[in-house]
Amino acid sequence: MKEITASMAGTVLNVLVNIGDEVATGQAVIILESMKMEIPIEALDKGKVSEIKVNIGDFVNEGDVLLTIE
Repeated sequence: MKEITASMAGTVLNVLVNIGDEVATGQAVIILESMKMEIPIEALDKGKVSEIKVNIGDFVNEGDVLLTIE
């Protein structure tokens, strides 16, 4: 399993995938809001979303796991 982590602290503005979705390398999977900017978090590898660990509105810190891909 591969973990996708937050690149910076912020609030989860949108989750763009669901469990079971196939994602491509570089595909935006989550949008974070930090300092009034929207930051897309991209998948580093292709695979299937196996777990989503955050919800819209959650605050995350840099390095927190957002979702996993298998």
